[in-house]
Amino acid sequence: MKDPIAVESAANNPYANIITVRRGDEERPEIKTLVEVLQSDAIRSFILDTYKGAVIPVER
Repeated sequence: MKDPIAVESAANNPYANIITVRRGDEERPEIKTLVEVLQSDAIRSFILDTYKGAVIPVER
């Protein structure tokens, strides 16, 4: 991770993980909470601290 040959951009990356739910479930409170938590600064920090650049959090 220190000297990579190439680094993909985190912005608009087509390989980012996607949260998918059944149609009609996107407004459920628990789904909204899940999305909020996964996109939080705490999770971003966890990814950066744990994976040291091997995994890049998606830009919001």
